[in-house]
Amino acid sequence: MSRFVRWTAATAAVLLVAGCSNGTSASGDGKGSGAATPSSATSSSRASPELPASLTSQKLDWSRCEGTADSPTPGSDWQCATLKVPLDYAKPDGETIGLALIRAKATGGNRIGSLLFNFGGPGQSGISVMPSYAGTVSALRERYDLVSWDPRGVGASEGVRCRSDKEIQAAESVDPSPDDAAEEKAYFQDAADFGKGCEKSAGKLLAHVSTTDSARDMDLMRQVLGDTKTHYFGISYGTELGGVYAHLFPKNVGRLILDAVVDPSADTVGHAKNQARGFQRALDDYLRSTGQDPDQGSRKISALLKRIDAAPLPTSSGRKLTQGLAVTGLVLPLYSKQSWPALTSALDAAEQGDGSDLLALSDGYNDRDASGHYGTTTHAQRVISCLDDKQRPTADQTRKLLPEFRRISPVFGEFMGWDTAGWCHDWPVAGQYDTPEVGAPGSAPVLVVGNTGDPATPYEGARKMADELGKGVGVVLTWKGEGHGAYGSGSECVDSAVNAYLLDGTVPQDGKVCS
Repeated sequence: MSRFVRWTAATAAVLLVAGCSNGTSASGDGKGSGAATPSSATSSSRASPELPASLTSQKLDWSRCEGTADSPTPGSDWQCATLKVPLDYAKPDGETIGLALIRAKATGGNRIGSLLFNFGGPGQSGISVMPSYAGTVSALRERYDLVSWDPRGVGASEGVRCRSDKEIQAAESVDPSPDDAAEEKAYFQDAADFGKGCEKSAGKLLAHVSTTDSARDMDLMRQVLGDTKTHYFGISYGTELGGVYAHLFPKNVGRLILDAVVDPSADTVGHAKNQARGFQRALDDYLRSTGQDPDQGSRKISALLKRIDAAPLPTSSGRKLTQGLAVTGLVLPLYSKQSWPALTSALDAAEQGDGSDLLALSDGYNDRDASGHYGTTTHAQRVISCLDDKQRPTADQTRKLLPEFRRISPVFGEFMGWDTAGWCHDWPVAGQYDTPEVGAPGSAPVLVVGNTGDPATPYEGARKMADELGKGVGVVLTWKGEGHGAYGSGSECVDSAVNAYLLDGTVPQDGKVCS
């Protein structure tokens, strides 16, 4: 079962992964079972060895992009190249890996520089998303080269595949909220097997795919692209990456936008509680929009999920809709208010005994196409978040937390609670930190955009991020809206403020509200 950390641009039809990264394990000591360990350079320390000229002075060979099985060939405006980066920043003269980059050059004459985009996950491919997102940020292209990349371990940048399509589909029968000892054993065995598959696929790369590694990659990218400052647009998990970058390289910060903001003060359990709260809040808003009392509506949905747990629903494809798939199907349309009618149709059909619509929504979330092929976004998401996060709640600790999770969300709480113990159970490498360091004294202002109706990264995270960035650095812009993210979601007020900041350097007043 995937983490509920996706981001949608405009509609749920365009799925962009985003969200927060939190790792879990049954060991409880923050140590994995394998021998591999993260390099010292991937700690949050700002100190790192100087990079050799062979890396900082490399010339990128930009050429026409080629399509892949998971990413069609973009239009002729787009160019692709490969950036060499150290596998281990503690050994900058050692082995290198390649990062796949994509860009569309600025269309206007008064170019500012490159604008880097990270679309979240962690694990979303910038190569595949950037061309489809370009229309949303067309005003920015007048003065910026639009640049994105597949972070290490993702897609074309040494992408990790931990399971075959057949194995992924088989694992969908595992109950993500186990009800007895047998289901609990299967749940944790499945988690351990996934980690072993990732270790086999990634090898030594598994210890070098952290957010800190990617932040250092960004600064090397800045140098090779010829920019004196880093201009950046981070969405959901991309806000955590942006915060870590600002902490490591405050003097190199240009104009940074953080939209759909991860709470940097939350640990693994805190993130899970935030998301349970956020999705329940969004579900309550949806239920009110249909004329239902949120408490009664939630009880009705919970009862439906219990029936599906006992007897999975048939679908037109011949596959069964399990409880885990049903919950994932509920989550997807909550990312965009425009998708709420699809949720109504899917729930109505499920009440009549047909799980087809909820299964289709779940497949969209899980990146499964009509032929049964799954993308690898969730694989990369897990290897990055489990390297980042040190906290590993045990099964016993999680059981004690479940009553609180259920109080936070009668629909999603149980699943979010168990996820804290299962996500990084028996992971082969140790996690790095309880919470990321994002304090950035001396940095230029960073614009932090929060949406009060955001289900995946609840609004409170925006203020927390701004506070941790530091006084005079974090500037909060609030949108009273629905869905995951604010820019490009229909608010002229938000879009104008963001564009003015990126194009003209105009920083809005801290606390500005768009309704």
